[in-house]
Amino acid sequence: MSATPSLAAAPALPLLDLSRFDGGGADRAVFLSELRAAIRRFGAFYVTGHGVDPAFLDTVFGLSRRFFDLPERDKLAIEMVHSPHFRGYTRAGWERTRGRADWREQVDIGSERPVLPALADAPHWTRLQGPNQWPDALPELRPAAQRLQDELTGVTLRLLAAVAVAIGLPEDSFAAIVAEEPTQLIKLIRYPGREVLPEDGDAAAGQGVGPHKDSGLLTLVLQHERSGLQAETAEGWVDVPPIPGTFVVNAGELLELATDGYFRAAVHQVVTPAAGTDRLSVAFFLGARLDARVPVLPLPPELAAEARGPERDPDNPLFHTVGENTLKSRLRSHPDVAQRHYADLLAAAV
Repeated sequence: MSATPSLAAAPALPLLDLSRFDGGGADRAVFLSELRAAIRRFGAFYVTGHGVDPAFLDTVFGLSRRFFDLPERDKLAIEMVHSPHFRGYTRAGWERTRGRADWREQVDIGSERPVLPALADAPHWTRLQGPNQWPDALPELRPAAQRLQDELTGVTLRLLAAVAVAIGLPEDSFAAIVAEEPTQLIKLIRYPGREVLPEDGDAAAGQGVGPHKDSGLLTLVLQHERSGLQAETAEGWVDVPPIPGTFVVNAGELLELATDGYFRAAVHQVVTPAAGTDRLSVAFFLGARLDARVPVLPLPPELAAEARGPERDPDNPLFHTVGENTLKSRLRSHPDVAQRHYADLLAAAV
């Protein structure tokens, strides 16, 4: 497949057991050292020992399959274009990564919170907060998704505490920006199989989702049965196949900002499955509160000396203001929602 970078002979991502963080002594210290090394080198790793019931995860994937098997009219009833909060269903080919269409259909489910008042002087990002859209044809999805959001938030907060300790800081170093109302987002995703045709062109062929960084602090990727996720490493692209009982953890842009580039956000992509197959996954993104500003953490001198600063990408500027960073990402990814609900911002940018 010509658009897919060839995979280098790179090692698999490390696999870390989060339960070792709850222990003590030498085993905890080794875990923290391994965690720091994994994020420093790859920006990503597998995690086990997370404590989420595998039977419940099977239920989630079963509900995801049932949703994507619904008639199109039932899915389009909660199409994202109806939501100024970027919640709901997106058809394959309608989300964009760096301007190119991603070949996946998905449901975005965020924190269930009330709409903020539309004040004249309110920051534009306040429009992001609001309720989800839920499918009438599958009422079981709502309680399962809300339970999943609660459980994965707990796992991610434990990981953030471990990350803080791994870089010589107190466990609660991220609490000030995630307390009470962190940014939470679940994506239920289906990657339909597709035959890549010559007229598709090299740039778009095989793009389930194009190379990108996530905008939050940490992302958990729950893979089902089929591979397709790839991570970019110093040695090239490496496959990240499903390993039963694990999640894949990706460092995001906010962690890169908070550590002044000591950690860099993981660059990753998903390649399209072969025609006649498909791939299910669930991604959970945890970010700081929308009203927070990400501080540069006071790293110990020996680590601060190795901080490279955040990556400078003129096509993807990073903002310490969380709401601004989040809104930037959503407007780029979903141009149909941007045009319907944020046309004033698009006109001002011209």
